[in-house]
Amino acid sequence: MIDPLAFVHPQAKIGQNVTVGPWSYIGADVQLGDDCILESHVVIKGPSVIGSGNHFFQFSSIGEQCQDKKYAGEITHLIMGNNNIVREGVTIHRGTVQDQGITRIGDDNLLMANAHVAHDCVIGDHCILANSVNLAGHVEVGDFAILGGMTGVHQFVKIGAHCFVGATSFVNQDVPPFIICQGQPSVPRGINSEGLKRRGFEKQSILAIRRAFKTLYKQQLPLEQAVNELANSEEAQVRDFATFIKNSNRGIIR
Repeated sequence: MIDPLAFVHPQAKIGQNVTVGPWSYIGADVQLGDDCILESHVVIKGPSVIGSGNHFFQFSSIGEQCQDKKYAGEITHLIMGNNNIVREGVTIHRGTVQDQGITRIGDDNLLMANAHVAHDCVIGDHCILANSVNLAGHVEVGDFAILGGMTGVHQFVKIGAHCFVGATSFVNQDVPPFIICQGQPSVPRGINSEGLKRRGFEKQSILAIRRAFKTLYKQQLPLEQAVNELANSEEAQVRDFATFIKNSNRGIIR
């Protein structure tokens, strides 16, 4: 159902069973999948491709031009998956040609009120961005990561899968997977054992991740030596630690 007070551009492509509330706006070059819900006063601009089952709450702004001063009106994109919940006042900007030109958001994510996802960010699946989380440009967030309220993430930072970032943190370096971190700047506190249990990780794997954390952060080894030890582990999750660190451009939190 499209409310008569909403505006849907004739060139927009709207799926089946979509609800668009009053005073919402859907621009040209927007593809909106089946079963999406837009509450009142939602703005979606394009080029944006949005999957099915997404729920946008009032005053969210999706697919707007980015705030990067280098942006000069180039055609860039937002691509969003399925079954995301986007709460009040969330802003998500399209990419820039200085990167791949795409901001990407996966499936089953919860973006709480007033969160901001800047240009060229990549968010995986099953992530939670709590109230007023701010992601600068080019940030990557792995699957099942949780970012506490009012957390700020510096541009180009990567946050690994299954991480938990405590509220009001400032993250200015990469966070390896499975870690709990918090602070200004954020520092490692331990592993996200409770989260891993809830997601079905076996006890043996969690113990191996805990040992990997100690190797990386507690044994005071040179980083290269610690990474080499992790890379030779029989546990795939521990090897993920090593791969993440080897691919880090900003360096990891210490």
